[in-house]
Amino acid sequence: MSAAQPNLIDLTGPHAPVAEVCALLRAAGGRPLLVGGCVRDALLGLPVGEIDIEVYGLGTRQVEAALRRRFGIVTVGAAFGVTKVKDHPIDVSVPRRENRTGAKHTDFDVQADPTMTPKDAAERRDFTANAILWDPATGELIDPWGGVADLQKKVFRHVSAKFSEDPLRVLRAMQFAARFGFAVAPETVELCRGLTQEGLPPERLMEEWKKLLLRGRQPSRGLQFLQDCGWLRFYPGLQATVDVPQDPVWHPEGCVWTHTQLCLDAFAAERTGNDEEDLIVGLAVLLHDLGKATTTKKEADGRWHAYGHEAASVPLAEAFLAQLTREVKLIESVLPLVRWHAQPHELHKAQAGEGAVRRLANKVGRIDRLVRVDSADRKGRNQEWRHEPSPQGVWLLEMAAKLNIQDSMPKRILLGRHLIASGYKPAGWFSEVLDEAFEAQMDGVFVDEATGLVWLQERMARRAV
Repeated sequence: MSAAQPNLIDLTGPHAPVAEVCALLRAAGGRPLLVGGCVRDALLGLPVGEIDIEVYGLGTRQVEAALRRRFGIVTVGAAFGVTKVKDHPIDVSVPRRENRTGAKHTDFDVQADPTMTPKDAAERRDFTANAILWDPATGELIDPWGGVADLQKKVFRHVSAKFSEDPLRVLRAMQFAARFGFAVAPETVELCRGLTQEGLPPERLMEEWKKLLLRGRQPSRGLQFLQDCGWLRFYPGLQATVDVPQDPVWHPEGCVWTHTQLCLDAFAAERTGNDEEDLIVGLAVLLHDLGKATTTKKEADGRWHAYGHEAASVPLAEAFLAQLTREVKLIESVLPLVRWHAQPHELHKAQAGEGAVRRLANKVGRIDRLVRVDSADRKGRNQEWRHEPSPQGVWLLEMAAKLNIQDSMPKRILLGRHLIASGYKPAGWFSEVLDEAFEAQMDGVFVDEATGLVWLQERMARRAV
Protein backbone atom coordinates (compact mmCIF):
# COMPACT_ATOMS: atom_id res chain seq x y z
CA MET A 1 0.00 0.00 0.00
CA SER A 2 1.26 3.49 -0.78
CA ALA A 3 -0.23 6.96 -0.56
CA ALA A 4 0.82 10.59 -0.86
CA GLN A 5 1.61 12.44 2.36
CA PRO A 6 3.79 15.34 1.17
CA ASN A 7 3.75 17.26 4.45
CA LEU A 8 3.76 14.36 6.89
CA ILE A 9 6.88 15.60 8.70
CA ASP A 10 8.03 19.20 8.61
CA LEU A 11 11.70 19.11 7.55
CA THR A 12 12.29 22.78 8.24
CA GLY A 13 13.22 24.35 11.55
CA PRO A 14 14.54 21.80 14.07
CA HIS A 15 14.35 19.00 11.48
CA ALA A 16 16.12 20.94 8.73
CA PRO A 17 19.26 18.74 9.08
CA VAL A 18 17.11 15.75 8.09
CA ALA A 19 16.35 17.36 4.75
CA GLU A 20 20.07 18.02 4.22
CA VAL A 21 20.98 14.43 5.11
CA CYS A 22 18.40 13.12 2.63
CA ALA A 23 19.67 15.46 -0.10
CA LEU A 24 23.24 14.19 0.39
CA LEU A 25 22.08 10.57 0.18
CA ARG A 26 20.01 11.19 -2.94
CA ALA A 27 22.95 12.97 -4.59
CA ALA A 28 25.02 9.83 -3.93
CA GLY A 29 22.45 7.69 -5.75
CA GLY A 30 20.39 6.40 -2.82
CA ARG A 31 16.75 6.57 -1.88
CA PRO A 32 16.39 7.70 1.76
CA LEU A 33 13.10 6.78 3.46
CA LEU A 34 12.04 7.81 6.95
CA VAL A 35 10.82 4.81 8.92
CA GLY A 36 9.74 3.60 12.35
CA GLY A 37 8.67 5.72 15.29
CA CYS A 38 9.02 9.08 13.59
CA VAL A 39 6.55 8.08 10.85
CA ARG A 40 4.21 6.43 13.34
CA ASP A 41 4.15 9.49 15.60
CA ALA A 42 3.63 11.86 12.68
CA LEU A 43 0.64 9.83 11.50
CA LEU A 44 -0.79 10.00 15.02
CA GLY A 45 -0.29 13.77 15.17
CA LEU A 46 2.32 13.47 17.93
CA PRO A 47 5.58 15.44 18.17
CA VAL A 48 8.39 13.83 16.20
CA GLY A 49 11.69 13.43 18.01
CA GLU A 50 14.40 11.07 16.80
CA ILE A 51 14.55 10.35 13.08
CA ASP A 52 15.40 6.97 11.54
CA ILE A 53 16.36 6.98 7.87
CA GLU A 54 16.71 3.79 5.84
CA VAL A 55 18.66 4.19 2.59
CA TYR A 56 18.04 1.96 -0.41
CA GLY A 57 20.59 1.54 -3.19
CA LEU A 58 23.72 2.46 -1.21
CA GLY A 59 26.16 0.44 0.86
CA THR A 60 27.31 1.48 4.31
CA ARG A 61 30.62 2.94 3.07
CA GLN A 62 28.81 4.99 0.44
CA VAL A 63 26.41 6.30 3.08
CA GLU A 64 29.31 7.31 5.30
CA ALA A 65 31.11 9.04 2.46
CA ALA A 66 27.99 11.00 1.52
CA LEU A 67 27.32 12.13 5.09
CA ARG A 68 30.92 13.16 5.74
CA ARG A 69 30.58 15.88 3.14
CA ARG A 70 28.60 17.87 5.70
CA PHE A 71 28.30 16.04 9.02
CA GLY A 72 30.35 14.24 11.61
CA ILE A 73 29.33 10.61 11.95
CA VAL A 74 29.57 7.63 14.31
CA THR A 75 29.40 4.15 12.80
CA VAL A 76 27.62 1.50 14.88
CA GLY A 77 29.28 -1.63 13.51
CA ALA A 78 29.76 -2.01 9.80
CA ALA A 79 27.75 -5.24 9.71
CA PHE A 80 24.72 -3.51 11.23
CA GLY A 81 24.85 -0.77 8.63
CA VAL A 82 23.85 1.97 11.09
CA THR A 83 25.44 5.43 11.07
CA LYS A 84 24.63 8.12 13.63
CA VAL A 85 24.79 11.76 12.63
CA LYS A 86 26.78 13.66 15.27
CA ASP A 87 24.98 16.37 17.22
CA HIS A 88 21.62 15.48 15.67
CA PRO A 89 18.96 12.89 16.62
CA ILE A 90 19.32 11.15 13.25
CA ASP A 91 20.21 7.51 12.59
CA VAL A 92 20.90 6.41 9.04
CA SER A 93 20.85 2.71 8.17
CA VAL A 94 21.09 0.38 5.21
CA PRO A 95 18.43 -2.37 4.96
CA ARG A 96 19.68 -5.51 6.62
CA ARG A 97 18.90 -9.17 6.94
CA GLU A 98 18.85 -10.68 10.42
CA ASN A 99 18.86 -14.38 11.19
CA ARG A 100 18.99 -15.95 14.65
CA THR A 101 21.94 -18.31 15.08
CA GLY A 102 21.50 -19.33 18.73
CA ALA A 103 19.51 -18.95 21.94
CA LYS A 104 21.28 -15.85 23.31
CA HIS A 105 19.99 -12.37 22.59
CA THR A 106 23.29 -11.64 20.82
CA ASP A 107 23.13 -14.71 18.58
CA PHE A 108 22.21 -13.01 15.32
CA ASP A 109 23.77 -12.99 11.90
CA VAL A 110 23.26 -9.46 10.58
CA GLN A 111 24.15 -8.46 7.05
CA ALA A 112 23.52 -5.09 5.44
CA ASP A 113 21.85 -5.50 2.05
CA PRO A 114 21.03 -2.31 0.11
CA THR A 115 19.25 -4.36 -2.61
CA MET A 116 16.35 -5.34 -0.36
CA THR A 117 12.85 -4.03 -0.99
CA PRO A 118 11.11 -1.91 1.65
CA LYS A 119 8.66 -4.75 2.30
CA ASP A 120 11.41 -7.30 2.86
CA ALA A 121 13.38 -4.91 5.07
CA ALA A 122 10.31 -4.02 7.13
CA GLU A 123 9.59 -7.70 7.80
CA ARG A 124 12.21 -7.73 10.57
CA ARG A 125 10.49 -4.89 12.44
CA ASP A 126 8.37 -5.53 15.52
CA PHE A 127 4.92 -4.05 14.89
CA THR A 128 3.10 -3.02 11.73
CA ALA A 129 2.74 0.50 13.16
CA ASN A 130 6.56 0.73 13.16
CA ALA A 131 6.94 -0.71 9.65
CA ILE A 132 5.63 2.28 7.68
CA LEU A 133 8.06 4.25 5.49
CA TRP A 134 7.83 7.78 4.08
CA ASP A 135 9.73 9.26 1.16
CA PRO A 136 10.30 12.97 1.89
CA ALA A 137 11.20 13.63 -1.77
CA THR A 138 7.88 12.44 -3.19
CA GLY A 139 5.62 12.34 -0.16
CA GLU A 140 4.94 8.67 -0.82
CA LEU A 141 3.79 6.67 2.18
CA ILE A 142 4.87 3.04 1.89
CA ASP A 143 2.88 0.65 4.05
CA PRO A 144 3.67 -2.95 3.07
CA TRP A 145 2.32 -4.57 6.25
CA GLY A 146 -0.92 -2.66 6.91
CA GLY A 147 0.43 -0.42 9.64
CA VAL A 148 -1.79 2.56 8.80
CA ALA A 149 -4.93 0.47 9.22
CA ASP A 150 -3.66 -0.82 12.56
CA LEU A 151 -2.94 2.74 13.70
CA GLN A 152 -6.51 3.65 12.82
CA LYS A 153 -7.75 0.64 14.79
CA LYS A 154 -5.43 1.57 17.67
CA VAL A 155 -3.83 -1.84 17.76
CA PHE A 156 -0.26 -3.14 17.85
CA ARG A 157 0.18 -6.23 15.71
CA HIS A 158 3.40 -8.14 15.01
CA VAL A 159 4.71 -7.90 11.46
CA SER A 160 5.78 -11.50 10.97
CA ALA A 161 7.05 -14.65 12.68
CA LYS A 162 10.43 -12.92 12.97
CA PHE A 163 8.92 -11.12 15.98
CA SER A 164 9.78 -14.18 18.07
CA GLU A 165 13.49 -13.82 17.38
CA ASP A 166 13.73 -11.04 19.97
CA PRO A 167 11.57 -11.76 23.05
CA LEU A 168 12.28 -8.26 24.38
CA ARG A 169 9.55 -7.20 21.97
CA VAL A 170 7.02 -8.50 24.49
CA LEU A 171 8.09 -5.75 26.89
CA ARG A 172 8.10 -3.30 24.00
CA ALA A 173 4.44 -4.19 23.48
CA MET A 174 3.91 -3.57 27.21
CA GLN A 175 5.31 -0.04 27.14
CA PHE A 176 3.77 0.80 23.74
CA ALA A 177 0.31 -0.18 25.03
CA ALA A 178 0.88 2.08 28.03
CA ARG A 179 2.21 4.99 25.99
CA PHE A 180 -0.36 5.02 23.19
CA GLY A 181 -3.41 3.49 24.85
CA PHE A 182 -3.59 0.86 22.11
CA ALA A 183 -4.70 -2.76 22.38
CA VAL A 184 -2.39 -5.60 21.37
CA ALA A 185 -3.77 -7.87 18.65
CA PRO A 186 -5.02 -11.23 19.98
CA GLU A 187 -2.68 -13.17 17.69
CA THR A 188 0.25 -11.10 18.99
CA VAL A 189 -0.77 -11.75 22.59
CA GLU A 190 -0.85 -15.46 21.81
CA LEU A 191 2.56 -15.34 20.15
CA CYS A 192 4.01 -13.54 23.18
CA ARG A 193 2.63 -16.22 25.46
CA GLY A 194 5.07 -18.73 24.02
CA LEU A 195 8.15 -16.54 24.47
CA THR A 196 10.44 -16.23 27.47
CA GLN A 197 12.60 -13.45 28.85
CA GLU A 198 15.29 -15.89 29.97
CA GLY A 199 18.69 -14.82 28.69
CA LEU A 200 17.74 -11.16 28.25
CA PRO A 201 20.19 -8.92 30.14
CA PRO A 202 18.80 -6.79 32.99
CA GLU A 203 19.69 -3.49 31.32
CA ARG A 204 17.49 -4.30 28.30
CA LEU A 205 14.58 -5.25 30.54
CA MET A 206 15.05 -2.07 32.56
CA GLU A 207 14.91 0.14 29.47
CA GLU A 208 11.41 -1.10 28.64
CA TRP A 209 10.17 -0.80 32.23
CA LYS A 210 11.57 2.73 32.32
CA LYS A 211 9.55 3.64 29.25
CA LEU A 212 6.42 2.20 30.87
CA LEU A 213 6.95 4.33 33.98
CA LEU A 214 8.37 7.49 32.42
CA ARG A 215 6.35 7.69 29.19
CA GLY A 216 3.25 5.58 29.72
CA ARG A 217 0.02 7.59 29.80
CA GLN A 218 -1.83 4.53 31.13
CA PRO A 219 0.69 2.15 32.68
CA SER A 220 -2.24 -0.07 33.65
CA ARG A 221 -2.68 -1.06 30.00
CA GLY A 222 0.89 -2.29 29.87
CA LEU A 223 0.53 -4.25 33.10
CA GLN A 224 -2.74 -5.76 31.91
CA PHE A 225 -1.04 -6.88 28.70
CA LEU A 226 1.66 -8.63 30.75
CA GLN A 227 -1.06 -10.52 32.57
CA ASP A 228 -2.92 -11.34 29.34
CA CYS A 229 0.15 -12.80 27.64
CA GLY A 230 1.33 -14.70 30.71
CA TRP A 231 4.51 -12.72 31.25
CA LEU A 232 3.62 -11.89 34.84
CA ARG A 233 5.13 -15.32 35.57
CA PHE A 234 8.57 -13.73 35.18
CA TYR A 235 7.70 -11.21 37.93
CA PRO A 236 6.36 -13.44 40.72
CA GLY A 237 6.06 -10.59 43.23
CA LEU A 238 3.57 -8.83 40.96
CA GLN A 239 1.83 -12.02 39.90
CA ALA A 240 1.16 -12.94 43.52
CA THR A 241 -0.96 -9.78 43.98
CA VAL A 242 -3.56 -10.88 41.41
CA ASP A 243 -6.88 -11.64 43.12
CA VAL A 244 -5.53 -10.85 46.61
CA PRO A 245 -8.66 -9.44 48.31
CA GLN A 246 -8.88 -6.05 50.00
CA ASP A 247 -11.43 -4.51 52.33
CA PRO A 248 -14.15 -3.24 49.95
CA VAL A 249 -14.91 -0.28 52.23
CA TRP A 250 -11.36 1.03 51.97
CA HIS A 251 -10.57 -0.47 48.55
CA PRO A 252 -13.73 -0.60 46.43
CA GLU A 253 -11.59 -0.95 43.30
CA GLY A 254 -10.96 -4.64 43.98
CA CYS A 255 -7.86 -6.76 44.43
CA VAL A 256 -4.29 -5.64 45.08
CA TRP A 257 -3.34 -6.07 41.41
CA THR A 258 -6.16 -3.76 40.30
CA HIS A 259 -5.15 -1.25 42.97
CA THR A 260 -1.54 -1.31 41.74
CA GLN A 261 -2.63 -0.59 38.17
CA LEU A 262 -4.81 2.34 39.25
CA CYS A 263 -2.01 3.69 41.45
CA LEU A 264 0.38 3.71 38.49
CA ASP A 265 -2.13 5.55 36.33
CA ALA A 266 -2.48 8.16 39.09
CA PHE A 267 1.31 8.42 39.30
CA ALA A 268 1.57 8.88 35.53
CA ALA A 269 -0.88 11.79 35.69
CA GLU A 270 1.41 13.53 38.20
CA ARG A 271 4.88 12.94 36.75
CA THR A 272 7.23 15.89 37.12
CA GLY A 273 9.34 15.38 33.99
CA ASN A 274 12.45 14.75 36.08
CA ASP A 275 13.28 11.23 34.89
CA GLU A 276 15.45 10.32 37.87
CA GLU A 277 12.82 11.36 40.40
CA ASP A 278 9.93 9.92 38.41
CA LEU A 279 11.67 6.57 38.06
CA ILE A 280 12.30 6.28 41.81
CA VAL A 281 8.72 7.21 42.69
CA GLY A 282 7.22 5.12 39.87
CA LEU A 283 9.07 1.99 40.99
CA ALA A 284 8.00 2.57 44.58
CA VAL A 285 4.36 2.91 43.50
CA LEU A 286 4.61 -0.26 41.41
CA LEU A 287 6.07 -2.28 44.30
CA HIS A 288 4.56 -0.72 47.42
CA ASP A 289 1.92 -3.39 48.12
CA LEU A 290 3.70 -6.61 47.13
CA GLY A 291 3.67 -7.71 50.77
CA LYS A 292 -0.12 -7.90 50.82
CA ALA A 293 0.14 -11.22 48.99
CA THR A 294 1.62 -12.82 52.12
CA THR A 295 -0.01 -10.79 54.90
CA THR A 296 -3.66 -10.42 53.86
CA LYS A 297 -6.06 -12.19 56.20
CA LYS A 298 -9.69 -11.93 57.21
CA GLU A 299 -9.54 -10.84 60.83
CA ALA A 300 -11.99 -11.25 63.72
CA ASP A 301 -13.95 -8.18 62.58
CA GLY A 302 -14.81 -10.03 59.36
CA ARG A 303 -12.80 -7.63 57.21
CA TRP A 304 -9.68 -8.14 55.15
CA HIS A 305 -6.50 -6.66 56.62
CA ALA A 306 -2.84 -6.79 55.60
CA TYR A 307 -1.08 -5.89 58.82
CA GLY A 308 2.67 -5.61 58.35
CA HIS A 309 2.51 -5.59 54.56
CA GLU A 310 4.80 -2.55 54.37
CA ALA A 311 7.77 -4.43 55.84
CA ALA A 312 6.85 -7.63 53.98
CA SER A 313 6.92 -5.72 50.68
CA VAL A 314 10.59 -4.76 51.01
CA PRO A 315 12.31 -8.11 50.22
CA LEU A 316 9.83 -8.76 47.42
CA ALA A 317 10.51 -5.30 45.95
CA GLU A 318 14.24 -5.90 46.26
CA ALA A 319 13.91 -9.19 44.35
CA PHE A 320 11.99 -7.44 41.56
CA LEU A 321 14.59 -4.68 41.28
CA ALA A 322 17.43 -7.22 41.22
CA GLN A 323 15.98 -8.56 37.95
CA LEU A 324 16.35 -5.17 36.30
CA THR A 325 19.27 -3.26 37.76
CA ARG A 326 22.49 -3.30 39.73
CA GLU A 327 22.22 0.42 40.51
CA VAL A 328 22.67 0.45 44.27
CA LYS A 329 21.69 4.10 44.61
CA LEU A 330 18.42 3.52 42.77
CA ILE A 331 17.52 0.46 44.84
CA GLU A 332 18.42 2.23 48.08
CA SER A 333 16.17 5.15 47.09
CA VAL A 334 13.15 2.98 46.23
CA LEU A 335 13.06 0.49 49.12
CA PRO A 336 12.57 3.01 51.98
CA LEU A 337 9.59 4.49 50.12
CA VAL A 338 8.09 1.01 49.91
CA ARG A 339 8.78 0.32 53.58
CA TRP A 340 7.31 3.56 54.93
CA HIS A 341 4.60 4.34 52.37
CA ALA A 342 1.84 4.21 55.01
CA GLN A 343 3.53 6.73 57.30
CA PRO A 344 1.96 9.90 55.86
CA HIS A 345 -1.47 8.53 56.79
CA GLU A 346 -0.33 7.24 60.18
CA LEU A 347 1.49 10.43 61.22
CA HIS A 348 -1.34 12.64 60.02
CA LYS A 349 -3.91 10.57 61.91
CA ALA A 350 -1.81 10.85 65.07
CA GLN A 351 -1.05 14.54 64.44
CA ALA A 352 2.57 13.64 65.10
CA GLY A 353 5.10 16.26 66.08
CA GLU A 354 8.19 17.61 64.40
CA GLY A 355 10.43 14.90 65.85
CA ALA A 356 8.44 12.15 64.11
CA VAL A 357 8.61 14.03 60.81
CA ARG A 358 12.37 14.50 61.14
CA ARG A 359 12.81 10.78 61.85
CA LEU A 360 10.67 9.85 58.85
CA ALA A 361 12.77 12.10 56.62
CA ASN A 362 15.86 10.38 57.94
CA LYS A 363 14.39 6.99 57.00
CA VAL A 364 13.12 7.74 53.50
CA GLY A 365 15.67 10.32 52.36
CA ARG A 366 13.12 12.66 50.77
CA ILE A 367 9.69 13.46 52.13
CA ASP A 368 8.57 14.90 48.79
CA ARG A 369 9.04 11.49 47.14
CA LEU A 370 7.05 9.77 49.88
CA VAL A 371 4.23 12.29 49.49
CA ARG A 372 4.05 11.47 45.77
CA VAL A 373 3.81 7.74 46.57
CA ASP A 374 1.08 8.50 49.10
CA SER A 375 -0.83 10.55 46.54
CA ALA A 376 -0.78 7.74 43.97
CA ASP A 377 -1.70 5.18 46.65
CA ARG A 378 -4.70 7.24 47.76
CA LYS A 379 -5.93 7.99 44.23
CA GLY A 380 -5.56 4.33 43.26
CA ARG A 381 -8.50 3.47 45.52
CA ASN A 382 -11.07 4.71 43.01
CA GLN A 383 -12.94 6.65 45.66
CA GLU A 384 -14.83 9.86 44.92
CA TRP A 385 -12.02 11.84 46.56
CA ARG A 386 -9.37 10.39 44.22
CA HIS A 387 -9.32 13.69 42.32
CA GLU A 388 -8.55 15.69 45.46
CA PRO A 389 -5.12 16.34 46.99
CA SER A 390 -4.15 13.89 49.71
CA PRO A 391 -4.79 15.69 53.05
CA GLN A 392 -2.04 13.73 54.78
CA GLY A 393 0.35 14.53 51.95
CA VAL A 394 -0.40 18.24 52.12
CA TRP A 395 0.04 18.21 55.91
CA LEU A 396 3.30 16.25 55.81
CA LEU A 397 4.81 18.37 53.06
CA GLU A 398 3.97 21.54 54.96
CA MET A 399 5.59 20.14 58.09
CA ALA A 400 8.68 19.09 56.16
CA ALA A 401 8.96 22.47 54.43
CA LYS A 402 8.76 24.20 57.80
CA LEU A 403 11.68 22.04 58.98
CA ASN A 404 13.51 22.46 55.63
CA ILE A 405 13.68 18.70 55.07
CA GLN A 406 11.15 18.21 52.27
CA ASP A 407 13.79 17.09 49.77
CA SER A 408 16.66 15.93 51.96
CA MET A 409 17.52 14.00 55.09
CA PRO A 410 18.19 16.00 58.25
CA LYS A 411 21.89 16.81 58.36
CA ARG A 412 23.77 16.11 61.57
CA ILE A 413 24.59 19.38 63.28
CA LEU A 414 27.15 18.02 65.74
CA LEU A 415 30.10 16.09 64.33
CA GLY A 416 33.34 14.64 65.58
CA ARG A 417 35.15 17.88 64.84
CA HIS A 418 33.04 19.63 67.47
CA LEU A 419 34.23 17.18 70.11
CA ILE A 420 37.83 17.61 68.95
CA ALA A 421 37.45 21.41 69.04
CA SER A 422 36.23 21.03 72.62
CA GLY A 423 39.54 19.42 73.54
CA TYR A 424 38.72 15.70 73.31
CA LYS A 425 40.89 13.21 71.47
CA PRO A 426 39.15 10.85 69.02
CA ALA A 427 37.90 7.78 70.87
CA GLY A 428 35.36 5.01 70.59
CA TRP A 429 32.84 6.83 72.77
CA PHE A 430 32.55 9.61 70.14
CA SER A 431 29.93 7.64 68.19
CA GLU A 432 27.77 7.10 71.29
CA VAL A 433 27.72 10.81 72.11
CA LEU A 434 27.13 11.87 68.50
CA ASP A 435 24.26 9.40 68.09
CA GLU A 436 22.72 10.78 71.27
CA ALA A 437 23.20 14.27 69.89
CA PHE A 438 21.41 13.32 66.67
CA GLU A 439 18.46 11.94 68.63
CA ALA A 440 18.27 15.19 70.56
CA GLN A 441 18.40 17.08 67.28
CA MET A 442 15.53 14.92 65.93
CA ASP A 443 13.49 15.84 69.00
CA GLY A 444 14.16 19.55 68.44
CA VAL A 445 16.24 19.98 71.61
CA PHE A 446 18.60 22.09 69.50
CA VAL A 447 18.17 23.38 65.96
CA ASP A 448 21.49 24.96 64.97
CA GLU A 449 25.21 24.78 65.72
CA ALA A 450 25.13 27.39 68.48
CA THR A 451 22.39 25.66 70.49
CA GLY A 452 23.96 22.32 69.64
CA LEU A 453 27.25 23.34 71.21
CA VAL A 454 25.41 24.37 74.36
CA TRP A 455 23.79 20.93 74.47
CA LEU A 456 27.18 19.29 73.89
CA GLN A 457 28.81 21.26 76.69
CA GLU A 458 26.07 20.23 79.10
CA ARG A 459 26.23 16.61 77.91
CA MET A 460 29.99 16.40 78.40
CA ALA A 461 29.70 17.99 81.82
CA ARG A 462 27.34 15.17 82.82
CA ARG A 463 29.79 12.64 81.40
CA ALA A 464 32.63 14.08 83.50
CA VAL A 465 30.55 13.65 86.63
